[in-house]
Amino acid sequence: MRVTVVGAGVVGTLHAWQAVERGHEVVQIEREAEARGASLRNFGQIWVSGRAGGEELETALRARESWEALGARVPALGFRANGSLTVIRTDLERAVAEAALARPDAAARGYKLLTAAEARTVNPALRGAYEAALYCERDAAVEPRTAQLALRAELLKSPNYTFLPGREVREVTGPGTVRDDHGDVHRADAVVLCTGAWLGGLVKELAPAVPVRRVRLQMMQTDPLGEPLPTSVADADSFRYYPAYRSESLDRLEAGQPQQPTAAAHRMQLLMVQRADGGLTIGDTHEYEHPFAFDTLEDPYEHLAGVVEGFLGRPLPRIRRRWAGVYAQCTDPGRVVHRQQVREGVWLVTGPGGRGMTCAPAIAETTANELDW
Repeated sequence: MRVTVVGAGVVGTLHAWQAVERGHEVVQIEREAEARGASLRNFGQIWVSGRAGGEELETALRARESWEALGARVPALGFRANGSLTVIRTDLERAVAEAALARPDAAARGYKLLTAAEARTVNPALRGAYEAALYCERDAAVEPRTAQLALRAELLKSPNYTFLPGREVREVTGPGTVRDDHGDVHRADAVVLCTGAWLGGLVKELAPAVPVRRVRLQMMQTDPLGEPLPTSVADADSFRYYPAYRSESLDRLEAGQPQQPTAAAHRMQLLMVQRADGGLTIGDTHEYEHPFAFDTLEDPYEHLAGVVEGFLGRPLPRIRRRWAGVYAQCTDPGRVVHRQQVREGVWLVTGPGGRGMTCAPAIAETTANELDW
């Protein structure tokens, strides 16, 4: 077959990977010189711990296995099975963790409730004050700023793969056929539009009403910590944002322990991952109302720095980068991604939301299976 993939973020790149692996001829088109969206502006977390039970968890676990296999084949991905610790400071937070441990799928996630001393054994950098931590053995990480580049470098070894940057697909001109802004026409058996949060232009013309919303977040990265941070780290505010933790215990937490005002105002949780250079990627906020702000606000960064310093028991290294990003999130309950045939031979795959980096290999595999590649 001939396959055209539009978009060079992680979802698009994994679709190209699936097609090449199955022996097809692939052209991947990217409107920028390189992808610049949510695929780079994230934590690089393969985040199994908070996924909803059922299809979403199954997708995440399947993707987790794929990422590990890809990491063995493409070491430049920086894959590491680092696990995560969600740090607990109160009895109400502990009760949410205990409810998660009682889930029938807890073992599949690798959940374990650790004392503070046990958590410090797993992650000695967490020297601050806390009571316990929920460990998730199945969580992992890759390097988000370079993962697509590493995968593409491997793809380019195949004579069946072509990458065309700096081109915007403008029109569907026939079954499996698109025209770009250079005037070139690309004919294929299947076109997959993996355009991320770019939902205007051709996407809006082809699918004017999709169950997808755009979400904006703020993040930052520090200078090297000066020591290993062996696991990813979250605070208990993350319980409020991930479906795996929904329970009566969470209801009691939300009623009896409101978020700190800045965290509540910006819908915040702490997520933190150490990068290959030793720096820490720290976030994040959630903004849903359009139009999004064009600037970043300092209060959320100050809040996150205070939380991190409390866990580390030491000052945070200098902040060297701050950024905002926007991702597309499917709003259909229970669906990992929005996948829709929009013209003959043309499919739109968008809206993985905060699951994009985690689930991309399995999302692409499902597309390939459904399209009978």
